[in-house]
Amino acid sequence: MTLRHESFLDLVRERGGYDSTAEAERAARVVLALLGAHLVGEVRARLAARLPEAYALILLNPLQSAEPLSPERFVRATAAWIEGATEQTATWDIGAVLSTVADTAGGDLLEEILLQLPGGYDLLFGRPRPT
Repeated sequence: MTLRHESFLDLVRERGGYDSTAEAERAARVVLALLGAHLVGEVRARLAARLPEAYALILLNPLQSAEPLSPERFVRATAAWIEGATEQTATWDIGAVLSTVADTAGGDLLEEILLQLPGGYDLLFGRPRPT
């Protein structure tokens, strides 16, 4: 299932409690650019196929990452890329975007995504796993 651009942004905006679509757009772009640096191969391509085209392109042409970021470092990196953000607001932004991505991906693809990421990302996607 591919969400239309407006539908995806509406979900991010609603979940993030943003005042404007521009805020939701900024969060989506930064979080997907950082996420794309952590996913490879078929998993990244399959997720991109389910995202609106503008976000698929961001995911497929990510910011470069020398190593996989732990969830904590992912939050810090997001805060660094969003002007005026703190780690707390970045965590909120990440949750708004990644929970929307999780819904768009579906359960099976989300499991494959989480297998490519360091432990703890299940919480960032809003899908805590039993320990």
